[in-house]
Amino acid sequence: MLFSLQQFRCGSTGKQPAIGNANEAQSHMKILILCTGNSCRSQMAHGFLQSFDANIIVRSAGTEASEKLNAKAVEVMAEVGIDISHHTSDSVELYQDEAWDYVITVCDGANENCPFFPGKVKHRLHIGFDDPSHATGTEEFIWSEFIRVRNEIKEAFYKFYVELIATQLES
Repeated sequence: MLFSLQQFRCGSTGKQPAIGNANEAQSHMKILILCTGNSCRSQMAHGFLQSFDANIIVRSAGTEASEKLNAKAVEVMAEVGIDISHHTSDSVELYQDEAWDYVITVCDGANENCPFFPGKVKHRLHIGFDDPSHATGTEEFIWSEFIRVRNEIKEAFYKFYVELIATQLES
């Protein structure tokens, strides 16, 4: 299997999370996707995962949230019919007190900087991708990197959804 479950921590408090509405916690799978800036890769993963199943709760956040989305990420997702322009770049602190079925890091920075997550997390995964916003060269090359990474994210998160999420929702 492509995915390895890990325990990790991100943040500085060790308090127990607020579970919220018990019916919501039992009826919806909750997935948090983490990256460093929460402007590109995590936003694309968020968009794809939500498009696979509108009944799962998907959120994304950054360890150092940029407070804005990468315009090319928005554009490359629109090219495949997924509108992420309404997403916001949020700090991981916003979600630390919630319970999550999965917390997934999509960049090595977030994976390394988040060894501890104070919220209640059932499963932790790292599914890493290159950062297309760091691509240099011609506009054509930079655009091709956004397309390549977008397609890799779609493939990996579809596999994650089919192998881990859909099977849990069916049972």
